[in-house]
Amino acid sequence: MVRHNNQLPNNLPQLQNLIKRDPISYKDEFLQQQRHFESLLSVFCLQPSKFNKSLDELIMFMAQVAQCYPDSLSGFAQQLMEVLNSHNTILDANMRMTFCKALILLRNKGLLTPIDLLPLFFGLLRCPDKPLRKFLETHIITDIKNINSKHKNAKLNTTLQNFMYEMLKDTNHRAAKMSLSIMVHLYKKNVWRDAKTVNVIATACFSKSAKVMTAALKFFLTADEAEMKSDDEDSDEDTIKELKLANKYNKKTKKRANQLDKAKKSIRNKKNRKNKDKAYHFSALQLIHDPQGLAEKLFHQLEKRHERFEVKLMCLDVVSRLIGLHKLFLFNFYPYVQRFLQPHQREVTRLMQFVAQASHELVPPDVLEPVLRALVNNFVTERNSSDAMAMGLNAIRELCSRAPLVMNQDLLQDLVQYKNYREKSVMMAARALLHLYRVNLPTLLHKRDRGRPTEASIELKVKQYGETDAKDYVPGAEALVNDKGKKKTKEPAEPTEDNSDSDSWVDISDNEGDFEIDTDSEDDDDDDVSLTVLNNIIVTDKHISQEVSCVQVLLGKY
Repeated sequence: MVRHNNQLPNNLPQLQNLIKRDPISYKDEFLQQQRHFESLLSVFCLQPSKFNKSLDELIMFMAQVAQCYPDSLSGFAQQLMEVLNSHNTILDANMRMTFCKALILLRNKGLLTPIDLLPLFFGLLRCPDKPLRKFLETHIITDIKNINSKHKNAKLNTTLQNFMYEMLKDTNHRAAKMSLSIMVHLYKKNVWRDAKTVNVIATACFSKSAKVMTAALKFFLTADEAEMKSDDEDSDEDTIKELKLANKYNKKTKKRANQLDKAKKSIRNKKNRKNKDKAYHFSALQLIHDPQGLAEKLFHQLEKRHERFEVKLMCLDVVSRLIGLHKLFLFNFYPYVQRFLQPHQREVTRLMQFVAQASHELVPPDVLEPVLRALVNNFVTERNSSDAMAMGLNAIRELCSRAPLVMNQDLLQDLVQYKNYREKSVMMAARALLHLYRVNLPTLLHKRDRGRPTEASIELKVKQYGETDAKDYVPGAEALVNDKGKKKTKEPAEPTEDNSDSDSWVDISDNEGDFEIDTDSEDDDDDDVSLTVLNNIIVTDKHISQEVSCVQVLLGKY
């Protein structure tokens, strides 16, 4: 059909609307625009650094109507991807963004698979275009999250994780950092919360780029679950507040009230569903395959590289957590931290925390004793302030709570003398140390400091280094055993008031009052005999009460 004065080729939004309504009738106009697009694209490839407005509009038009003509546009996505692959760094920024938006539109319509598109977007992270990188990061996270929303796509996840593993080794630190950021976000959103993701992120701790290494260390140090939980709760509360505020100044109608109630109900259901579907997740440090190797490599890197003091603290924190969590042996760690244990040292409280975190009962006392001596000599002296003394005593208590055998008797008795110190903070710290050894190792204390002996302290067995107390029974199970010899007996029923107040005499047959008892029975049957007697008495009382009631009825008739 020939259309005179046809303005549709110059009005792409109107043509797009008409094609979506009736694709068959407007196929000729579409083919005309397709030929125009191919000619403009070939011209653009000659000068890809220049912006072409007509091509920009045509690309979005073709992406919008791609589902209407799948056969004609079967190679459209491939054309865009080839241009991005060949000219990604020299393309005009606006044109590059348009190409990416068109591909995302095709992906959302189901015309592209994620395996074809996501590797291209990861490659585009190398471009020196920050808005584009943020845009692609958001799309990649959202797309992978939507793919795994109903069920985990293991094949796709494995392919993408392997690709990201290669991206973390990329020489371009921007691409490596963005890939790491994507993996961290997916871990926090419970999409890729597995051991493979954690171990891939662990490799980034040895990156030559300080930014990538810092981001990987922060991942192992931050409390992700608490932050995500608080963010979700805050967002739900904000949504409810916004709904109430929007409904406050509008006209009050039943329809609006029902809509508000429905919205509130949906938010509550969503929140309840989140709470119901909660599952316990292991900490990221617990999912590492080789914690000993990771701790040794991190500590070796810490000694060789000259990083800022804040980065060194982060490395020490991760190493100390690994040692304490997995009970590792890294004896060079303690002398290294011991050098910084001075009252004037910056962030000395964190360094004390690292020493306590890295202590456990399997570390030989000889290794930890120099650290303990350094804490005592540098902090617990009267030439220091009371705050420094209290910090030192508290650090000693935390260290000894994890490795009690590091303390000797003379040193402990000297430290306990501060329980009567004039400053309250020092006094309380010394008393806390005293209480710790009263419970765990009272033999090191002086007899007057042990307190009153209790059943637990009497039965306490002091374990030597490396000794384990393996029991062949369940402690406390004896409290669950009941005495089977005890029998519950019913108390005899008390006589009723009618029986006690009745003045009339009632004849009882001799058979009812006689009780035959076997005198030859053994002593073990005495309880059974007494029960039989009581039962017969109860039966007799019942008969007496019945006969009394019958007599009263007869007297009433006369």
